[in-house]
Amino acid sequence: MKVVIAIDSFKGSMTSCEVSAAVERGIKKVFSDAEVIKVPIADGGEGTVETLVEGLGGKIIEKSVCGPLKNEVLANYGILNDKTAVIEMAAAAGLPLLETSERNPLKTTTFGVGELIKDAINKGCRDFIIGIGGSSTNDAGIGMLEALGYGFYDENMVKLDCVGESLSRIHFIDDSLKLKALDECRILVACDVNNPFYGPTGAAHVFAGQKGADDKAIEQLDQGLKNFADVINRHYNIDISTLSGAGAAGGLGGGLHTFLNGQLLPGIEIIFDKIDLEDKIKNSDVIITGEGKMDNQSVMGKVPNGVSKLGQKHRIPVIGLAGGVTDDAYKLHEQGITAIFSIMNYPMTVNEAMEKNNAIKLVEFNTIEIFRLIKTFNKK
Repeated sequence: MKVVIAIDSFKGSMTSCEVSAAVERGIKKVFSDAEVIKVPIADGGEGTVETLVEGLGGKIIEKSVCGPLKNEVLANYGILNDKTAVIEMAAAAGLPLLETSERNPLKTTTFGVGELIKDAINKGCRDFIIGIGGSSTNDAGIGMLEALGYGFYDENMVKLDCVGESLSRIHFIDDSLKLKALDECRILVACDVNNPFYGPTGAAHVFAGQKGADDKAIEQLDQGLKNFADVINRHYNIDISTLSGAGAAGGLGGGLHTFLNGQLLPGIEIIFDKIDLEDKIKNSDVIITGEGKMDNQSVMGKVPNGVSKLGQKHRIPVIGLAGGVTDDAYKLHEQGITAIFSIMNYPMTVNEAMEKNNAIKLVEFNTIEIFRLIKTFNKK
C-alpha cells in the first residue's frame, strides 16, 4: 500500500511535519510494510516558511527589521536548498505585531518586508515565494519599495514618508537608486483574494477597517490608492486599477506586481508546484490531508480543497483529518474528498484539544482506526 500524507499544520498545536509523523505512525501500526510519503504542506499563509524549510530542506534566517510602526522587530524567513527565499510579509508587517490600540493603517509601513527581500538578495537568492496574508498595512508596498531603493515624492519634490497616509500625496516616483539585482529576481506572490487595488471592493474598503481604520481613514486610504494607481499609469504606462488581487495586503499585491514583476497566484498553487505534489501522489492508494479546523474556508482554496481536487483528478481516495469539522466542510465531498474525520473522540476544551501531546495522540489513534477499516475492506 502506498499512502501520501499531504496535510497542513494544526495551527497553534502541531506543525505539518508533526501531524504527518503521527499519521505515519498510525498507518504503520496497521500496515507495517506500507510505503508512506510525507509531504509537509502549507497554503502560503502562516507556517509556510517553517513547513517548506522542514519539508524541502533549508534554513531559517533571523533578522532585525523595521516593524509596522518603525519599531525594531525580529523577523524570520527561509532559504531553501535551491536558494529560493520564502518570506511571510506578516513576519515584518503583520497585524499580530501590534496591540489593538496601535493599529492604524495610515501610519503603518511594509519597510521591513523590503529589508527581508534585500537580505535574501544579498545572500544570493533570486527566486522568491512571498506570502502576503495577515498584514497591518495599507501602503501599497511603498515602504517595501523604499527599503529596496525607490523614492516617492510630492508635487514639490519633497520626499514622502512611506506609510499609508502618503499615498494621496505621491506625484513622482524615483527608481534610479533601486537595487539592480531586482531585475534578476523571479517572485511568486501567494495571494488568495481577488480584490482590486481601490474602489468599493478594494484594499481600503474591504480590509482597512480590520486594521484599525475608521470611515474617514478608509476613504482617505482609498483615494490614496487611486492616486497612486494614476501615478503608476503615468510613469510606467501600467494600469493596475482592476488587477485581480492588487488590493491584497493593503495594496502590497499591486506593488509587488507593478514594481517587482511579481506573479499573483493562489497560495496552494505555488506550494503544490514547488513540492511537486501532483507527481508524488501518482499511483498512491490513499491520500491523507487536513488542517486544524475544516470549515467553509477549507472549501475555498485551502490545502484540503487543493489536495482533494488532485485526488479526484487521479481517482485516488482522499481522507481528511481535522480537530474540528463544521457542516460547511462536507461540501469538500463535491471537490473529491472521500471522507472527513474529526480527531476529537470525547468532550474536551479547546485548550485540551490543542495541547501538542494530546493532539498527536489523537491523530495517531484515529489514523489507526481509519486504516483498520481500510484493511478490513482490502481483505474482501
